[in-house]
Amino acid sequence: MRILYRGPLASCNYDCPYCPFAKRRDPPELLRADRAALERFVAWVRDADEPVEVLFTPWGEGLTRSWYRSALIELSHLPHVGRAAIQTNLSARLGWVADADPAKLALWCTYHPGQTTQERFLAASATLREQGIRHSIGIVGLPAHLEAAGRLKERLGPDVYLWVNAADGHVYGAEEEAAWTAIDPLFGYSVRPHLSLGMPCRTGDEVVSVSGDGTVRRCHFVPEVLGNLYDGSWTARRAERPCPNAICDCHIGYVHLKTLPLYDVFAGGVLERIPGGGPGR
Repeated sequence: MRILYRGPLASCNYDCPYCPFAKRRDPPELLRADRAALERFVAWVRDADEPVEVLFTPWGEGLTRSWYRSALIELSHLPHVGRAAIQTNLSARLGWVADADPAKLALWCTYHPGQTTQERFLAASATLREQGIRHSIGIVGLPAHLEAAGRLKERLGPDVYLWVNAADGHVYGAEEEAAWTAIDPLFGYSVRPHLSLGMPCRTGDEVVSVSGDGTVRRCHFVPEVLGNLYDGSWTARRAERPCPNAICDCHIGYVHLKTLPLYDVFAGGVLERIPGGGPGR
């Protein structure tokens, strides 16, 4: 079972103009609630009776908080956990990764030009490589980011996959799409929404979304509640169902559509967005 967990944390140390959570500060009581919720979730995973993979998808930046680092370390050492991953801007110190199992820890990293230097970001990636930590790196496909993305791809080399997310609301002409596809051969999956209404999807069965209070939904983008993780009520409704949404346009959603070949493309790296055949495949 793959779980996408998102607690109440919504604060971030970056000020990206395309993000509604930029430079948001959570009050102390919300941070305490987020920590308690995460620790409760880790305790549930600790006692889970089936193999589990976890991707943390916080609205804000989780790795600046000690409880996310501790959670990833512990989860990576649990024998029935196959992957412990998180989406991150890679701004936090990385000394903690030495305490995790490098065979199971993985980071989904996003480079935000204007928020950090490319040198600093690449140094963090180099640290992960030295520690043997699987990670992908991505960028939002805004016109102003194209030059930086090209430099980043050259400097990363062929051993780290550089993905590109199509920018919300931006219309890509043929030449612009081709330029981004030269950086990420899989960009075509991101640039156009996928028709999903009535289509088979792994969410709700093999994959579920869990919020801080334990509410289980099939995915982040379908509001229907299946039940609660902690009282087990969700299991009665655990089943594969056709998607109720007209389209799916976010990678953490459409990667699970059975109408797309992405489980083959990302074999062994679905949660951390690493192609199975190497960068870009």
